[in-house]
Amino acid sequence: MAGQANAAPVIIKRKKVIVVGGHHGGAWKVAYADFVTAMMAFFMLMWLLNATTEKQRKGIADYFNPTVPINRISGGGDGAFFGDSVLSEQTYAQNGTGSSASLPTEDRKARGDAAGGPKEARAEELRVMAEVEKALAGHSGESMTMQRLLRHVVTRVSDEGLVIELYDLPGAPLFLGDTANPAPVAEALSGVLADVLARATNKVAVAGHVRAYPMPLAVSPVWDLSTERAQAVHRLIATAGLDGGRFERVTGYADRKPATADPTALRNNRIEVVLLRKDT
Repeated sequence: MAGQANAAPVIIKRKKVIVVGGHHGGAWKVAYADFVTAMMAFFMLMWLLNATTEKQRKGIADYFNPTVPINRISGGGDGAFFGDSVLSEQTYAQNGTGSSASLPTEDRKARGDAAGGPKEARAEELRVMAEVEKALAGHSGESMTMQRLLRHVVTRVSDEGLVIELYDLPGAPLFLGDTANPAPVAEALSGVLADVLARATNKVAVAGHVRAYPMPLAVSPVWDLSTERAQAVHRLIATAGLDGGRFERVTGYADRKPATADPTALRNNRIEVVLLRKDT
């Protein structure tokens, strides 16, 4: 059949459909999750470095760095393989709680922590310090006067032990002017300290600190003043009833260890009474 002479030609357009990868299979999510995890670990590391002591950081490092204890403490004797020869007729494991022979020599004695060892002693020491701190806080409920006195007191636990810090408040200094003469506040607080420190047997240290002067002086009194104030508190606590043999040291640090960013601030006038750890 012949077509029409005036019929329009038929044009067929074919569109090429390109299928893209969409969201690329979600691989970016895995990469993002790894990045977030790494950042979280980084910030945890920064926080731990700022919030822990040197001993605590050492313990954390040891936890994530386990080692096989092949040594005289847990492995055996003093041979090449820290144990007896395979030809020995008798073999005794030196695992820290026994010994290498029935009558061991000094260098072959067991060296493990037994009951009542250092860990137990440290736990008991921390318990005693917590009791002293609790007893000090308990005085605040006795009267309004005692509450006002204890506004001068803050406590913290350091590597040395329990630090009881007495510091000046505006309008209520511990000492009269720039002298080592105790104010009534210091005398009353010394009596409270003598009472709570008597609950422990640990040695006691007293340290004096003063604020820096705003301008240089020809002869700076900060060293003598901090030492004399520490000695004054030492005498007050001893007079209040604490055994004088308990005092380990009395020192003055002048203005070398400020408690605030401003070394001239009143807050830097303070006395630190430290209930020392027995292993320091």
